[in-house]
Amino acid sequence: MQVGMPHVRPLGNKLWEMRLQGRDGIARAVYFLASGQRILVVRIFAKKSQKTPRSEIDLALKRLKDAT
Repeated sequence: MQVGMPHVRPLGNKLWEMRLQGRDGIARAVYFLASGQRILVVRIFAKKSQKTPRSEIDLALKRLKDAT
């Protein structure tokens, strides 16, 4: 099964964004595909603007680098 827009989208640099919605509002999970079928979530945050903040992407990239 493949999942695509509007649930996930690529952010670039091996990062992907998963869009989540729950009782408390809208959240985003930033992850990358690790070896095999592993997914490593490097950041989850509450959505407060239309665009993913650059600071969230930078933090996710730092964690991706630390994990690999």
